Amino acid sequence: MKKYSVSGAFLKHAAYLTMFIDHFAVVIISAYVEWLRLQRAPLETAAFAYHMGRHVGRIAFILFAFMASEGFRYTRSRKKYLLRLAGFALISEIPFDLAIENNFFSMEAQNVYWTLFLGVLALCILEKLHKKPFWQFTGVLLCCIAAVLLRTDYMVMGVLLIVVFYLCRGSFWSQFMFGAATIYAGQVMLYVIRYWGKGIPMLTYMEASTSELYGLLAFGFIYCYNGKRGRQLPKAFYYWFYPLHLLLLYGIKLILFPGI
Repeated sequence: MKKYSVSGAFLKHAAYLTMFIDHFAVVIISAYVEWLRLQRAPLETAAFAYHMGRHVGRIAFILFAFMASEGFRYTRSRKKYLLRLAGFALISEIPFDLAIENNFFSMEAQNVYWTLFLGVLALCILEKLHKKPFWQFTGVLLCCIAAVLLRTDYMVMGVLLIVVFYLCRGSFWSQFMFGAATIYAGQVMLYVIRYWGKGIPMLTYMEASTSELYGLLAFGFIYCYNGKRGRQLPKAFYYWFYPLHLLLLYGIKLILFPGI
C-alpha cells in the first residue's frame, strides 16, 4: 500500500498550476527580459526566473497526457470527448497564437488541445482495431504525422506519451520507463524537425532535450495516484481555463510591455 496517495483532482490541479507557471514565464517574464535588454539593464535574475518557470512547466503536459489516457478509459462517450477536445482546440487557437506567437493567427505552432485530440484519437484507433495490429500501427502513425504537419504543441512526443500511458496502464514502472524514453526521444525529434538544415550538430539537440526531463517530476505525482476522481471543479472550468488564461496573460503583457 502506498504511504501517500492523491486523487485525480490533485493531478489535474497540479497540471493546471504548472501550466500557468510555464505560460507566465513564456508570456510575461520573457517580455520582461526583452524589456530589460532594450533598457540595457541587468537581466540575469529575470532570465533565471524565466528558465525556472519553463522547467516547472515541463511537469504540466506529462500530467495532461496521463489524465487524457485516464479520461479515455472512464468517459461515458468517447465521441463527445473527442468533439470537446476538437471544439476547444478551435476556440483556443487565437488566444494561443496571441499569447505564445504574438500574432492573431500563426501556423508556426498549434495549441495543446490539438495534441490531446490526436492522442485520444490514437487511443480510439487502438481500441477499435484491437485485432488488426497493422492498422493500429498505421492509425497511430497517421496521428503522429498529423501532429508534425500541424506543428501541435509537443508534436509526436505528445501523441505517443498518451499512447504509452494507455498501453502501460496498471504498471507504473512501465509508464515511467517508456514515458521517459518517449519524452526524451520525442524532444530530440522535435528539435530536428524545427531546425533541420540549419547546420546544428545532433549532439546539440540531444543536450538541449535534457531540459524536458525536468518534467519527470510529474511521475512522482502519478506514482501516488489512487485511481479516485476526487473533488473537482465543474468540467467547464477546466476546459475554458486554457483559452481564458492565455488571453489574460496576453492582456497583461500588452499593459505592462506594450510593443514587445
